[in-house]
Amino acid sequence: MKQPRHTSKTRGFSRAAVLLQPRIRAASEDRGFAVTRLLTHWAEVVGEATAQIATPVNVSYGKGGMGATLTLLTTGAQAPMLEMQKEQIREKVNACYGYRAISRVRITQTAPTGFAEGRVAFAPAPKTAHAPDPAVTSAAKALSEDVKNEDLRAALAALGANVLSKRKS
Repeated sequence: MKQPRHTSKTRGFSRAAVLLQPRIRAASEDRGFAVTRLLTHWAEVVGEATAQIATPVNVSYGKGGMGATLTLLTTGAQAPMLEMQKEQIREKVNACYGYRAISRVRITQTAPTGFAEGRVAFAPAPKTAHAPDPAVTSAAKALSEDVKNEDLRAALAALGANVLSKRKS
């Protein structure tokens, strides 16, 4: 009886995911993530809203090996919101694992290995430039028109415009 010939649909090529899977698994297991799906599909596991404010950092196992601790990284302002969602996060992560692998969720506001690993947007909000009121600008120029030095006159006009446009509290 003749064996059927095996034909490959990929024609000798492999998918990138297949080639990278061993490296991804090794890097994930170093951080305690036995199931890499938790990292690669974090938003699907915990939901989009939680994924925007928290990132999984580490899974650590206790001495007895029963129940692991999942460490999440977040900003200081989001920590109280995440604290209230700990139980739901734990249940969703355990559903991803398929058994009760995580017994505790810990929230940290910095990465345990430093700021380079846990990058969070700490940039200040962009400044909004607003056009000065023409009446204020003309009043400031009128106050400084007696000054003979041009640079000093311009600086005093700018200072006067800032002082006059400041809101009174």
